[in-house]
Order: sequence, then structure tokens, then C-alpha cells
Amino acid sequence: MKKQKALKIGGVLVLGLGLGLALNSSQQGTVSGPESVGSLEWQNVTLQDVDTGENFTVSGLERPVLLETFAVWCTTCSHQQQEIEKLHEEVNVTSVSLNVDPNEDAEKIVDHKEENGFHWLYAISPVELTNSLRNRFGNSIANPPSAPVILLCEGEAVRLEKEGFGSPVKSADFLEEEIISTCGLETGGSSRSGSGAVA
Repeated sequence: MKKQKALKIGGVLVLGLGLGLALNSSQQGTVSGPESVGSLEWQNVTLQDVDTGENFTVSGLERPVLLETFAVWCTTCSHQQQEIEKLHEEVNVTSVSLNVDPNEDAEKIVDHKEENGFHWLYAISPVELTNSLRNRFGNSIANPPSAPVILLCEGEAVRLEKEGFGSPVKSADFLEEEIISTCGLETGGSSRSGSGAVA
């Protein structure tokens, strides 16, 4: 009798351990790193233009796309956006500024745009998009003071990094060189800030 009881308890323990391992490995598979997040998955998350309320996806925007993550309180981000504004005078690029601070709302972002005279797409990043960006480009993509910038060409998405020390802000000249060399784009002079925005 004791032997049968011990066997039953042992069987339950083995079954529970097996289920726990299976569940753990399946959960790990969904968040393990860049390979687990398809290169287009994060680009297909529906976003909302804070100005118009219209929905769009990054995948639906005309290339090249310059995506910058930011927060309104971040002065480094404002400096980065000033460089993006200068870039628009030289290069045809679609820009998206993606707010990753869950404490900031659309009204605060619109005020920020208007105060600074910025005229491209701004949206709030849903949590699942922020997490996908972290998986794909590293945790610092959600750290606004590091002035994260992603460049999307046809079939390619790269995070732009400055070499050396100093401010993380990427100058308009630096961004222009990266766009030309990575996407094969010629300078143009007029901005497509938001063309193809409605999905």
C-alpha cells in the first residue's frame, strides 16, 4: 500500500516537473531574442498619429524611414529631433518619433511638437511594440536619453550608432551619410514627413 502511494506521488511529481519544463521552454521561445521577433512583426504594429488620430504601421510608410524613440521630458531627444528637422531640408525621408514613456499622453506630445515646430509623424508606442524593439535592437532602444534612431531601407532595418564618446545625438550630416550609404538614397531637398502614413 505504501509502495503504491509512493509510486503515485512520484508519478505526479514527474508529470508536474515535465509540464513545468515544457511551459518554461515555450515561454522562453517567445522572448529569447532578435530571432524570435520576426523582422517585420514590430513594423506591423498599428500606431496612431497623435495629430490626426489616423492609424498607420511602419511597414506601410514610404522608405527610407527614420524611427526615433523619445520622451517629451528628454532634452537629448529634443536635440535629436532638431537634427532630424535639419535633415528634412536635405533628404527625402519619412520620419516617425515614437514616444516610449507610458506616463505621457497624446496631448503632451502634440504640445511638444507645436512648441518646437516639428512636422512629422508622432505616435505612442504600445507596450508590445516597445518590447519587440527591445528584443530586436537591445534594451537601450527604450532609453530616450541615448537618442535611439533606427533606419529602415527596403528589406533592412538597422540601428544607427555613433562611434566614440560624447553626446549620443546623431547630427543631420551623420544621418544623411547613413541614409545615402545604407539605402542608396540621393539628396532631395523636400521632406516626405508622413507620406503613406494611413494604413
